[in-house]
Amino acid sequence: MANEDKFKKVISHAKEYGYVFQSSEIYDGLSAVYDYAQNGAELKKNIRDYWWKAMVQMHDNIVGIDAAIFMHPTTWKASGHVDAFNDPLIDNKDSKKRYRADVLIEEYCAKIEAKINKEIKKAEKRFGDAFNREEFVSTNGRVLGYQEKIDTILKRLGKSLENEDLADVKALIEELEIADPLSGSRNWTDVKQFNLMFGTKLGASADTAMELYLRPETAQGIFVNFLNVQKTGRMKIPFGIAQTGKAFRNEIVARQFIFRMREFEQMEMQFFIKPGTQKEWFDYWKDTRLKWHKSLGMGDDNYRFHDHEKLAHYADAATDIEFNFPFGFKELEGIHSRTDFDLSQHEEYSGKKLQYFDHEDNASYTPYVLETSIGLDRMFLAVFSNSLVEETLEDGSKRDVLKLPAVLAPTKAAILPLVRKDEALTKMAKDIVEDLKWDFNVVYDEKDAVGRRYRRQDAVGTPFCITVDGESLEDHTVTIRYRDTMEQKRVKIDELRDLIKAEVDVKHWLMKMQ
Repeated sequence: MANEDKFKKVISHAKEYGYVFQSSEIYDGLSAVYDYAQNGAELKKNIRDYWWKAMVQMHDNIVGIDAAIFMHPTTWKASGHVDAFNDPLIDNKDSKKRYRADVLIEEYCAKIEAKINKEIKKAEKRFGDAFNREEFVSTNGRVLGYQEKIDTILKRLGKSLENEDLADVKALIEELEIADPLSGSRNWTDVKQFNLMFGTKLGASADTAMELYLRPETAQGIFVNFLNVQKTGRMKIPFGIAQTGKAFRNEIVARQFIFRMREFEQMEMQFFIKPGTQKEWFDYWKDTRLKWHKSLGMGDDNYRFHDHEKLAHYADAATDIEFNFPFGFKELEGIHSRTDFDLSQHEEYSGKKLQYFDHEDNASYTPYVLETSIGLDRMFLAVFSNSLVEETLEDGSKRDVLKLPAVLAPTKAAILPLVRKDEALTKMAKDIVEDLKWDFNVVYDEKDAVGRRYRRQDAVGTPFCITVDGESLEDHTVTIRYRDTMEQKRVKIDELRDLIKAEVDVKHWLMKMQ
C-alpha cells in the first residue's frame, strides 16, 4: 500500500473505530483541531501514563507538576516567545495559499530521500540476504550524491534562518524551482516572519483587561517554579521536573492530521544540572529516551536521531528522535541542552534569584537545563499508524487489525458469550466482566456472530477476546484468542487475570529498557 493511501486509511480508521473525530464536525469542523473519541481518549491516557511512569515514578530525582495554562505575560517576554517565536511564511501569488518556507524546502529534501530509499530497496531485492544496508549507503555513488545534496540544502537553510536572512530562504526556494503543491505555480512573495502565539485577555472589562497569551509550550511553567519545587521537595542537583499539558500555537500550515495542530499536548521534562556536566547528561537522555520508545516494540528501524543544523542561540546541543510516519521520518521528540538561558532570563525579568546553593562546593550557581520534550498527539499518531495493518489470511480473506502495544491498548479484553440468547452464557460472561474490570478496561460484546465480533475487536485493537460457551458452564474454562496471531487456547477462568496482566503490565514493558 502506498504511503499516501496508508495515511488516508489511518485517518478513516481513526474515525470509524472511535479514536479521533474532527472538532465541531456538525458545523463543518475547525481546521487543525481534533477531538479524541472514546477509544482515542483511552489510548492517549495510556501513552501519557506510560511516559509518566517511566519519567517520574521510575526516577528518584524527578517530580511532576501541573502548571497553569495562563501565565503572567512577562513570562513570554523573558522566554523570547514575544520577539522570536516565529515561522518563516511565504505566499503563492497565483493560488493565494500560504506555506511555511522551511517546510517547503524540507519536503523537497524528503523527495530526494525517497529516491535514496528507492535505491536501497532495489539493492535489497538484488542482493537478498547478502545485502549490507550500512555499507551500501556509505559507498554507493548515487546514494552519496543524493545525501550530499540534502545536506547542502539543509545546511544553507539552517544558516539563513539563524541569520534571519529571509531573502536567501526565498532565493533557495527559487533555485530549487519549488512549486506550489496545489497549483504548480512558482510565483512567490517574499518570506516573512509570523508570530505563533494566541492572544487573549484577562479581566472583567475591556478597559482594565490584561493582555495574555495561551501558552505555546509547557516548559516555562516548570522554569518559573524551579525554586518552589527545589525548596519544598528538598531536591538536590541533578534533578528533574516533569509535566504534561495543553499548549497552543497559531499554526498557519497545520496539516497531516494530528501531527501538527493548533491545540496539542506536550510531555516535557526539564533536568537541572551543574554547569559543565551537560554533555554527559545530553548523551544519557538521548540513550534513555530512545530506549523508552523502543520498549514499545514498534520496530527499531523506525527511529533515528537528527542533529540540528541550526541551534538556538542559547543551546549547545540539540537532536530530534524522528519516527517513520506514513509521510516519512519526522520529529517525534526533542532533546535539547539549553545551558542556563531559561533561569537566567527569568532572573533578569523578575528580579528574583533563581539559583541553587551547592553544599558540596559551598557555592551558588544558575543550573543548566537538559530538556526532553515529546508531543503526545504525535506519539499517538506514531503508535496508531504503525499498528494499523491489513493482513491476507490463509483462506484469501483480509482483516484490518490494529496491533497496538498491549500496554497501551484502550481495551485489554472483550468478553463474548458464544450465543446471545443463552442466559446462562451471558450471565457468566458478564460475571467475568465484573471481576476483571477492577484491574483492566474490559468490554462485553454480544452483537453479531462470534467471527464478526473477533474482526471488530481486531480493528479496535483489543489484544484478547475471551469466549464463553457451553463447555464453560461445565468446567469453568473459556477460549482466549490472541489478536496478533489469532491463536486460540482453552484456559481456566480463574487464570484470566494473571494471563492478561502478564501481557499488559507496565513493568513487563518498561523492563525492556534495562
